[in-house]
Amino acid sequence: MPPTGSASTHEAILNRYRDAVARTDALIDPAPTHGKTPADVRARAELRLARLRSFLAHLGNPHDRYPIVHVGGTSGKGSTSTAIAAILTAAGYKTGLHTSPFLQVATEKLAIDGRLIAGDAFANLVDVILAAAATWSPSPEGRLTYGEIWFALLATYFADERVDVAVIEVGAGGRFDLTNVVRPAVSVITSIGIDHTETLGATIPEIAWHKAGIIKPGAPAVTAVPDPAALAPILDEARTVGSPLIRPIPGQDFQPITFPDGTAGIRFSPGKDFRLGMSGRYQATNAALAVDAVRALEASGLTVRNDAVARGLAATRLPGRFETVQDAPRVVLDGAHNLQKIEALMDDVPALLPRPAGGRLIVVLGVLEAKDHSGIVGRVAANADELVLTRPRVLAKTGASPETLADDARTSGFGGPILVVDEPIPAIETALARADAERGDAVLVTGSLYLVGNVRGRWYPEEQIILQQTPWPVA
Repeated sequence: MPPTGSASTHEAILNRYRDAVARTDALIDPAPTHGKTPADVRARAELRLARLRSFLAHLGNPHDRYPIVHVGGTSGKGSTSTAIAAILTAAGYKTGLHTSPFLQVATEKLAIDGRLIAGDAFANLVDVILAAAATWSPSPEGRLTYGEIWFALLATYFADERVDVAVIEVGAGGRFDLTNVVRPAVSVITSIGIDHTETLGATIPEIAWHKAGIIKPGAPAVTAVPDPAALAPILDEARTVGSPLIRPIPGQDFQPITFPDGTAGIRFSPGKDFRLGMSGRYQATNAALAVDAVRALEASGLTVRNDAVARGLAATRLPGRFETVQDAPRVVLDGAHNLQKIEALMDDVPALLPRPAGGRLIVVLGVLEAKDHSGIVGRVAANADELVLTRPRVLAKTGASPETLADDARTSGFGGPILVVDEPIPAIETALARADAERGDAVLVTGSLYLVGNVRGRWYPEEQIILQQTPWPVA
C-alpha cells in the first residue's frame, strides 16, 4: 500500500532517499578502466573481488543464507532474471530480485516479490552498510567502492528479509564481476554478443570466457547460446568445474508463438502453450531459460508447478523493455543498448509497432559513447522514418554526441528528417510534437537504458515510485 502521512512526511522520506543515493554515488570511480591495459583491468577486478569477500565476511556472509540463481549474458539477462523471479513468486516463494542498472530509482535494484524496497527502508539500509564499512579493517588496497557497497546492500537486504531464493543479475561480464562472489544454486548465461569490449575483449570467444566464469562446481548451468564460437568456452567451463549444462534449443525444445489476441507466447510441446507478459519473439528464449532455470532449482528443494510457471510468465513485466507508456500517439520505451539488442528489437518492430499506411515511426535515439553507435544508428535507420537524436544522461558515463549520431545516420544512407536535441526531455517532447496520432504515427525511444530512464519520469514520476504511489510493474 502507498505510504500514508502528510506531504512533509513524504518529503522527509524523499530527502532521506536522495541523501542515501548521493552517499553511494560518491563512491563511484569516474573512469575505472579508461586507458588501462587488459592486465590492469583484470588486476583491479581481482582486487575488488577479494576486498568484497573480506567485507562480506565482516557482515557475516549474508549472501550465503539463501539459494541464488545467478544470471549473466550480453542480452536478455534482465528479462530472464525477472521471469525467473516472477515464476518463483507465483509458486509461493519469497523471492528477491536484483537487476542492474536501475532505470529510474535506485530502489529498483532491491525488489522482493515484485515490490521495491521502500525509500525510507533503503536509506536505513545504506546507513547500516556504510556504518559497517567504517568499522571494517580494510586491506591496504583501499576503501570500498560503489559496486562493493551495492553488493553488500543487496546481500544484506535479502538476508534480513529472509527470502527463500534470490535472483541476481550480473553487472557486466561475469568472471570478474562483483556479483561473482556468490555460490549459486543455478547459473544462467542468456546470450553472447559484442559489448563492453574495453573490459571483456573484442572477440566472441573472449567475451564468452568472461560470461562462463559464473558457472560453479556442481551447480547446474543453463544457456541458450547457439554460436559454436561462443558456446565452446561455456562447454569447456562446465566440463572443467563439473557443472551439468542445460541447453534449451529453439525449434526443438520450444518455439515462439502468437495467440489469436496478439499476445506473445511460448510453446514447449503441443498443449503446453504459455502466454508471455512481455512483447517480442525474442522473449520466448528468455522465457525458456527462465523455466529451465526454475526446473534446475528444484534440486535445491523448491517445487514449482506448471500453473505457477504459467502465472509467472504471464505476469512478468520489466519497465523500459518494449513498454507502452501512452497511446495516441503510441509511445514505446525500449532500452536496447547494444547492436545485438537493437537487431532483435528492429526485427520485431514491424509486428510490434504496426502502423496504417502513411503512419511514420519516429525514433528518439541516444547511445553511450562506448557503444557501437554507428552500427546501432544504421540498424535503427533502416526502420525509422524520422530520427530525433539526443544524449543519455548518467553519472560517470558519457553519451555519444547527437551530432556524431547524425553523421552516422547520413553515412548509413538515411534520407528522412534528422533532428538533434541534446537533452532527453526536450527530445521526447520534440518527437511528440511531430507525431500525428490521427495519421497513426508512433514514437520509439531506444539506444540506451539510461535514455529510457531519463524520459520515463514524464509518465511515471520518480518521486511516486520511491513513495510507492505508482506500482512498479515487475510481477
